[in-house]
Amino acid sequence: MLHLDGQAHALRAGSYAYIPSGLQWRLEAPEECLRFHWIRKLYVPVEGIARPEAFVTHEADHELHLMPDTDGAWGTTRFVEPDDLRHDMHVNIVTFQPGGVIPFEETHVMEHGLYVLEGKAVYKLNQDWVEVEAGDFMWLRAFCPQACYAGGPGPFRYLLYKDVNRHMPLGL
Repeated sequence: MLHLDGQAHALRAGSYAYIPSGLQWRLEAPEECLRFHWIRKLYVPVEGIARPEAFVTHEADHELHLMPDTDGAWGTTRFVEPDDLRHDMHVNIVTFQPGGVIPFEETHVMEHGLYVLEGKAVYKLNQDWVEVEAGDFMWLRAFCPQACYAGGPGPFRYLLYKDVNRHMPLGL
């Protein structure tokens, strides 16, 4: 149970909570095991853009956005819409069906983390193809060439978090 600013929220697998700094919150674990990912970062404000407010949601309440030209084999569940500039970081769930691929090497200007929730795949990191499965964590540096092949037999899903909507800091 998450107690956030005077309200109680029952959490289950697939729940997501955004808690900005300064709010009172408490997490109570039931008798059985509770697993969660706590992603903590310093918020980067932008003059003229309000800070986002706290919210609690679940992946089932959000549409799976399919990537074009992938025949439904690759999609992303977004907890925050990309055009909501108040957020300086996104947490998404990326899903590949068996046989799904990132059909090209991609790179990003930001570092980002991936935590594998379900399934198995091979992930290209720099020049190496690495086998990954549920419970594995990857931290990708900026401009790391990457690709993915989800061989099955079931879906391959991972939690993706990365900085967004802010210019990368320049300097030493």
